[in-house]
Amino acid sequence: MKIWQADFYRRPQTEASGQVMWELLICDPTRSFEYQATCLQSQASSSWVGSQLHKAALEQLPDVIQVFRPQSLSLIEQAGRSLGICVEPTRRTLALKQWLQEKQYPISLDKPPPMPLPENLWGEEWRFASLTAADVGEIFGHRPIPILEMPEYLLPINLGLASTTPVPGVVIYGGKQSMRLARWLQQVHPVALNYVAGAPDGLVLEAGLVDRWIVGTFEDKEVTTAGKVYEQRKQQSRGLHFLLVQPDDSGMTYSGFWLLREE
Repeated sequence: MKIWQADFYRRPQTEASGQVMWELLICDPTRSFEYQATCLQSQASSSWVGSQLHKAALEQLPDVIQVFRPQSLSLIEQAGRSLGICVEPTRRTLALKQWLQEKQYPISLDKPPPMPLPENLWGEEWRFASLTAADVGEIFGHRPIPILEMPEYLLPINLGLASTTPVPGVVIYGGKQSMRLARWLQQVHPVALNYVAGAPDGLVLEAGLVDRWIVGTFEDKEVTTAGKVYEQRKQQSRGLHFLLVQPDDSGMTYSGFWLLREE
């Protein structure tokens, strides 16, 4: 499968003439292929993007274009639709973000305040947990789990983690809502789960491009301590953590499992 990562946005610098330029940047996940083009703001359109995609492709258009910036998404989606290319909104455009940082272009996005999780999805309880790096692959890599998200690049072995490294996570016992919650999570595309200190403390899910959801709030000192340990373990695991949704604590069935990492 041929995958590109693309960004189409205003250049940070204004031209000497005072004109505002827009820049299209395209690369593949290894940056062995890179393409860039600029246009006046008045020319920025899906048809212009489509013509540049054709020029960049030479012969073979990509199967998927990944986009991380919400402001770029609509135009690139329209261009992709006209060319039969699937456009995937995702924060996981590591090569493209590296290129933007090298060019000293901003990649931080404005994020809305976190929203409460829909009440009809909430399960019975949740807890902080941890697994060894070895167990992550052994336990979840071979089980028939309805919803399983374990990207190759996030596997502990590919992050260079020792087999005994603790990988922190959050387990949600969903009860009768377990599969409904797992399907909803699949739709919003989980990226990271963060413990946030406050009054009260909270657990916030980062999802989609800029979405944020409140998974839970708490004032219990033991849970707060567990939250701090959870964040410390993230430092040791190079940011790797997990989310597990299961009906109960029997360990017999699982509804969904995601490997996560802040992007």
